[in-house]
Amino acid sequence: MSISAQKWAPDRSQGDRLALHQWDLPEPGPDEITIAVRAVGMNRVDASNVSGGEPDIGYEVSGTIAAVGHGVRGHDVGDDVLSFRVRGGYTTAITVAARDVFTKPSSLGWAEAANLLLTGTAAAEMLYRTELSAGDVVLVHAASGAVGISAVQQAKLVGARVIGTASQRNWDLLRQFGAEPVAYGPGLEQRVRDLTDHVDASFDAVGTDEAVDVALALVADRRRIASSAAFDRARSDGFWIVGHETDSAAYRDRVRSHLIELAGAGHLTVPIAKCFPFSKAPDALDLVASGHAAGKVALLV
Repeated sequence: MSISAQKWAPDRSQGDRLALHQWDLPEPGPDEITIAVRAVGMNRVDASNVSGGEPDIGYEVSGTIAAVGHGVRGHDVGDDVLSFRVRGGYTTAITVAARDVFTKPSSLGWAEAANLLLTGTAAAEMLYRTELSAGDVVLVHAASGAVGISAVQQAKLVGARVIGTASQRNWDLLRQFGAEPVAYGPGLEQRVRDLTDHVDASFDAVGTDEAVDVALALVADRRRIASSAAFDRARSDGFWIVGHETDSAAYRDRVRSHLIELAGAGHLTVPIAKCFPFSKAPDALDLVASGHAAGKVALLV
């Protein structure tokens, strides 16, 4: 029996604005699960994909299992779950590979669960690439952003000292998670030097030349610098670009369960800035694209 669903997708005739479509999902195939979506996680890459012509936007969702295909083990109809890596997540129902579905911790709300893994795995890969460990001093650029705040928390969990760049209005948020805030802008390198006599590693979640230049000036080993945004500089200056290394996808798949365990135990928080009803997806995506959400944004079905 098919399941009726609604799905947001770019409408090329309307200047790439989102348009709502009705469609029917067939029954899940072998090793597949159909999820009745309760929340859609939203990320800035979604806005980029819309403008770039990507037909299926949205990489993560949370919801309740509506149907399971042959061969599925460990999941049953009615279970609360989250899923990442999906394609076309801006929908009220979706069928995904069972390997990408995880039990939702009861302590996580729908919006938090739907926004945990894309940014969480990006941050985790930064720690992995730079081999961050207890006692290290790490500088996190754009520390109050979605990737940055997850990186701050994960770095603190391994025992690192964290210095994070952010606008002053977000300094209390950084302090809440144990980071030492510092203002970005001219003079950043000296302000960091005033706080510490050495920086072991640097995470960049913004991609500006300032972030890269300061990281190169402060960190002796370029293999201890990781960025999620400075693609051209990573190629020319020889540091990691997370999500685009040969084994990035395999690593992110491996670390998903660990991040869910951390979040379920209350050790990893997903700050939610605003939730929109599913019908307001275009407005929500405009807020995400602006970069001024000050936290994660979710669509609630």
